Amino acid sequence: MLEEILKYLSVYLLSTVKFFGGPLAGISLGLSYLETVLLTIAGMMTSVVVFSFLGRRAANWLVRRRIKNNKPLFSRKSRTIVKVWNSFGVTGIAFLTPLLLTPVLGTVVAALLGVPKKSIFLHMLWSAVLWSVTLTFMTFKFQEFVTMLF
Repeated sequence: MLEEILKYLSVYLLSTVKFFGGPLAGISLGLSYLETVLLTIAGMMTSVVVFSFLGRRAANWLVRRRIKNNKPLFSRKSRTIVKVWNSFGVTGIAFLTPLLLTPVLGTVVAALLGVPKKSIFLHMLWSAVLWSVTLTFMTFKFQEFVTMLF
């Protein structure tokens, strides 16, 4: 029983910080497709809820940290995020969050850009569902392919 809880907790917690890690952890721990999808979605959405409330404070902390470490305020990544925002708005940010950003960074960016919390939740939820289903499916199919080879 404790072993199962630790498996679930591993996938869930990994998905709060690095979305793609959820499907990889789920398959490596022997969880089912549905369990992996649901835990990955739950992990991302936990980060979204927490950081949508802490978004501006987290962004200000990051800016102070970059200044303290003498790093430029605008990096290639931040310029790309602004381009995505200008072209696609919150939909683009949400779409790319699981793939290129992290649930934390994507949520902080959306909050910093003034997206209402309700809109952040809605867009990040459809993105989490879409990418969890897709990435978990791809991970499971890749495992089947590798198993067939060896």
